[in-house]
Amino acid sequence: MARTKQTPEFEIEVGGEPFVWRLHRQPGWSSDGNERHGMAIAARHKEAQREAVMEFPPGPQPRYGAPQLKPSQIAPELVAKAIASAMAAGWDPLSRGKTVAIVVDASGA
Repeated sequence: MARTKQTPEFEIEVGGEPFVWRLHRQPGWSSDGNERHGMAIAARHKEAQREAVMEFPPGPQPRYGAPQLKPSQIAPELVAKAIASAMAAGWDPLSRGKTVAIVVDASGA
């Protein structure tokens, strides 16, 4: 029987509302050319299903052999600011529909 890898989810409160977030994508090299992409965080309201994926810029190039980013290394303030920015950009977490992708800066704004 195949074992599926579960991505841990973390709870956070933004604007008095409960959200759940997870590390959606590690920062790394893009499949097309010599481009790099930054980390991406997926978040949803705890009582809804519609997700938003907040994409961050790549940042500095990691050293060869550096350990992968762990969700516990991501500051909760950064996640809260990114979720607030996604809602300011038009994401309604309680609505239905496809996942929304939003590009934020390094500070989450």
